[in-house]
Amino acid sequence: MPYIIENIKPFKGQHCETTATGTLLNQLGIELSEPMLFGLGEGLGYIFWNMKTMDFPFIGGRVKPDVLTQRLAENLNLELLLKETASPQKAWDGVKQLINEGKAVGLKLDCFHLEYFERPIHFAGHYVAIYGYDDTDAYLVDTIQQGSTVKTSLKSLALARAEKGPMSSKNLCYTLHKTGKDFHLASAIKTAIRNNAADYLNPPITNIGYKGILKTSTEIIKWFNTTKDVKNDFNTTALLMEKAGTGGALFRNLYRDFLKESYELLKLDKLRNGWEAFAEIASLWSNVSHLFQQVSETNDFQYIQQASVILKTLSAKEKEAMEMLATV
Repeated sequence: MPYIIENIKPFKGQHCETTATGTLLNQLGIELSEPMLFGLGEGLGYIFWNMKTMDFPFIGGRVKPDVLTQRLAENLNLELLLKETASPQKAWDGVKQLINEGKAVGLKLDCFHLEYFERPIHFAGHYVAIYGYDDTDAYLVDTIQQGSTVKTSLKSLALARAEKGPMSSKNLCYTLHKTGKDFHLASAIKTAIRNNAADYLNPPITNIGYKGILKTSTEIIKWFNTTKDVKNDFNTTALLMEKAGTGGALFRNLYRDFLKESYELLKLDKLRNGWEAFAEIASLWSNVSHLFQQVSETNDFQYIQQASVILKTLSAKEKEAMEMLATV
């Protein structure tokens, strides 16, 4: 029996996890901006990830998948219910039951199989919200750039949810529920900023956080000298940094706007200083992605050298900004 939730309010976002989770929050009557969701989810991070099984290194600018929604739920005093199962049939039955009860559901999956993606790549850390289904298709909310309210076949959705590989989960789905405890936005903002700063400043390994940015400044030179495909590697990386749901500048635009919005609410000098610092940091990250684009077009090592210098500067600037924000 087909079922589509009436009056769903799709969250209009650029980043997949905040878009999916924002749609679930809209259903609870909690309407916040995308930068606010990203900031309250303690989302800012950095990783340089290079594995032999990958075609080329991955540069990421946020905390690992799933963590953002977990922390957002904690900071908003909400209950997050996560379910995983190795059985595609059980996974679908569970989601279908929730939709039949009128509850939108967040899904984590590999976007490669989603039929509305024009240029599909394997990425198993993608999020959508599902709000309906019929005999053949699932009705989803995805990012603005993917079409916002979209549909894909039930078969393709099952493949996407069950895909294996880096960042994948076993048919993961999640819902958010009110607990009866309200949240106070001002204190939630300060808690989220302090927690995010503490995590960022204490990376467990050297390819994460500001240490990871510094490491990247030397690794990109090795990468350039050893890759067989400069054009593809650095063109794809530039696109991922600017276009692939990051909000631009490797999520730094989102964090800049979160700090601006927080300053406008709380009027704390440290938030204004943080906002100004991240405005400069975001601009520098866009410079790095532009240099990666140039090296992909010209194969000219000078652009890698310029990017390396900026990355050293970024490491120091982000460390300094986060040290200040740790004491908000």
